[in-house]
Amino acid sequence: MHPDASASWLLEQEARALMQRVSRIKSFALQETMVPAAALSVEAQAAVERHLARALCRLKDRIRDFLDWIRSSEGQSAPPHVCQRRFTLLRLRFNAVLSHVDIFGEAISQRSEADTGVWLAGLDVVCRDALALPGFIEPPPVVCYLARGPGAAIRRARTRLPGGGENPIAIVRVPRERMISSGLASSLIHEVGHQGAALLGLVSSLQRELCRPPRRGVTARAWELLGRWISEIIADFWSIAKLGITSTAGLLGVVSLPAAFVFRISPYDPHPTPYIRVKLSAAIGQALYPDPQWDRISELWSSLYPSSGLDSERRTLFAELEASFPAFVERLISHRPQALHGRTLGQVLSSPRCCPQRLAALFSQRADHVGKLGSLPPSLAFAVVGQARSNGVVSPEREADMLTQLLRLWAWRSTVDASEVCAHTRGLETRFPASAVR
Repeated sequence: MHPDASASWLLEQEARALMQRVSRIKSFALQETMVPAAALSVEAQAAVERHLARALCRLKDRIRDFLDWIRSSEGQSAPPHVCQRRFTLLRLRFNAVLSHVDIFGEAISQRSEADTGVWLAGLDVVCRDALALPGFIEPPPVVCYLARGPGAAIRRARTRLPGGGENPIAIVRVPRERMISSGLASSLIHEVGHQGAALLGLVSSLQRELCRPPRRGVTARAWELLGRWISEIIADFWSIAKLGITSTAGLLGVVSLPAAFVFRISPYDPHPTPYIRVKLSAAIGQALYPDPQWDRISELWSSLYPSSGLDSERRTLFAELEASFPAFVERLISHRPQALHGRTLGQVLSSPRCCPQRLAALFSQRADHVGKLGSLPPSLAFAVVGQARSNGVVSPEREADMLTQLLRLWAWRSTVDASEVCAHTRGLETRFPASAVR
């Protein structure tokens, strides 16, 4: 056989084998096993299935085009290295599709785990609630999954996936070590804040806002650092506005690291120095929901990580940063991005119900029955339980039990709601007892 003919034959065989492998990639709806309450929302499931169906359809079309080409007279006469280059690009596209399957599969497969799957479905509901800003953004579906490590992360919707293509859903990675406590919400809603900030264009609009020089008494280097950290700060702002003290207390737990890391300043890290990050979180909370609790948690943080042993340069810089907090926080709260149609961040994101006194009152009114807490918006319910934990009213054991029941209730309720939509019975409003999901 002529070498060129041999190459064409080999690559045709490889392409046909590739088509067989592509054909064996199954829909998640046909292979994942989970109880209905643990399943993805209808919107998320549909978005993932549509994305993969389109990707597989395009890939199959490319394989067929390659087979038609290599069997044609043009393909038969093409040099082997040209044929090989075209097939290699085809195989790279196949691997890109597989990477998308793995990304979604990692998030979906955990839904089959006992308890974990239902908890994750409940967290999906919390994320949807925390991201909802009616009249300002159209939130994408959100899916949560567990991973190792102390930090959460998000693969935002409408961003580029590896190998190309737009991510159809927001995928939030939740650290296993945060399950299950009210501190979980701090990490979760911080990541949701990244998605919300992207949808509203907050990072770019705030960067333009921070180009205006600060008032007298704020050093240029402190202002520059805060501007460099703005993407993480705005996500913290979102979390504090939605959760109150629960956000700052949860953040304190996440960044409780060896002192060398807590005080380290990296010019390339988008995250604020942990010592400053907790202090700034408390300053934002004080501005949004004034109360002595913010000074107490800031002082507690200082006692856990005293700065007295630092070198004079870092002590001076940290003092400059703290001195800039009032001007910086005021700039955040009063910022009016175009996407908010003239309203400020503080007006849109904060809520009077998240004031410490209101949260404490809500807990005293509803603590006797988890079903009463479950009727609150999920992020507010987390804020209520977290405030009670901060006030010493709830033990860690009771907190874990209450949150487990709440997540199960929200997962179950969302499942029943979806069933009602499919059955066209949306108009019937039903209340479900918490005892049914214990």
